[in-house]
Amino acid sequence: MESTKPSRGFWVLTAILGGISVAAIVYFWTTPTVQPWLPPEGGHPGNEVDKLFRFMAASAAVLYTFVVGYIVYFAIVFRRRKSDPPDALGVHVHDNNKLETAWTILPSLFVVLLSIFSVKIWSVLYLQQPANGLVVESIAHQWGYVFRYPNVKGEIPEEMHLPVNVPVTLNLTSRDVIHSFWVPNMRLKADMIPGMVNVIKFTPTRIGRYPIICTEFCGTLHSRMNGMVSTENGAIMVVESEAAYQAWYHRTQIAQARAPSAAEATEATAIALASGSASAGKTLFSQKCSACHALGPFSQRVVGPGLMGVLHDPSHPNLVDGDPATPANVAKILQRGFTGSYGTMPNQSENALSNQDIANLVAYLNTLK
Repeated sequence: MESTKPSRGFWVLTAILGGISVAAIVYFWTTPTVQPWLPPEGGHPGNEVDKLFRFMAASAAVLYTFVVGYIVYFAIVFRRRKSDPPDALGVHVHDNNKLETAWTILPSLFVVLLSIFSVKIWSVLYLQQPANGLVVESIAHQWGYVFRYPNVKGEIPEEMHLPVNVPVTLNLTSRDVIHSFWVPNMRLKADMIPGMVNVIKFTPTRIGRYPIICTEFCGTLHSRMNGMVSTENGAIMVVESEAAYQAWYHRTQIAQARAPSAAEATEATAIALASGSASAGKTLFSQKCSACHALGPFSQRVVGPGLMGVLHDPSHPNLVDGDPATPANVAKILQRGFTGSYGTMPNQSENALSNQDIANLVAYLNTLK
């Protein structure tokens, strides 16, 4: 079989592709942002995430340059010519140990390097973030976001206010279907899943108003959950000075304390607890409660305390509001809500619970012994 070796033109092309690759690496590593269409980075560790984007963009540019360059070169050099006989065969290359070793080792080294880079950024995200700072809860629903703050009654719709240069721990969950929470300026994104709490930690460093976007298709009006394009229901992250944030926080505390809720208006309404279904309550618990409460002992805290044996635990005869642990008092908390050292328990209206839902939940909790 005819053999062939790389020609001088092949090595010239390789040198050219190498030069283009070096230029691409320098470009992607030194330009202010990898993708010019991305908005400016607005918080830490967004700069670390940008470094990963730079590394991946530079690597992809090198791979693309060599693959496309060689494909074009080989397509021209080894093209079928008019003078070739009809049964002519191209040059077969097989059992080339050097080539096979190279294309095994080089991608493996790249994957290892990418893994090291990614783990380093992961450690910055979750291990090196300050433990103190502000804790905010975000709950998605069809079709919008609401936010909960410590010592603020109820939920704040569509606008999340944060002080600049203060670490933030953001607990994310969903009230109905899977949503997503993405703020492009912060370079961070996480899914919002019913029954699960995902955590994002970051420190906003640039004052401004940043759109919050749902990137998980969540229903017919999914597009309303895009703060970049929707003026009707788009959520916004407002990063402001410490003084401006404190002024907003105190105004909101007062306004929320005075605002009536549907649950308060009907809190005297008796709930027929005897009509509750434990099986229906179990299903409802997984949808409405498991994001904040574990089916474990009182000390097994997610956001609120664990609820295993909440009505039968002699070591905790009282509920978080100090009342005895009775079905009627559990129903009262579900109906009115409660704010204490564990945070805010939303009321009946905010959790979208009917009286029958409350009866079902109490019936289920009564079975946990």
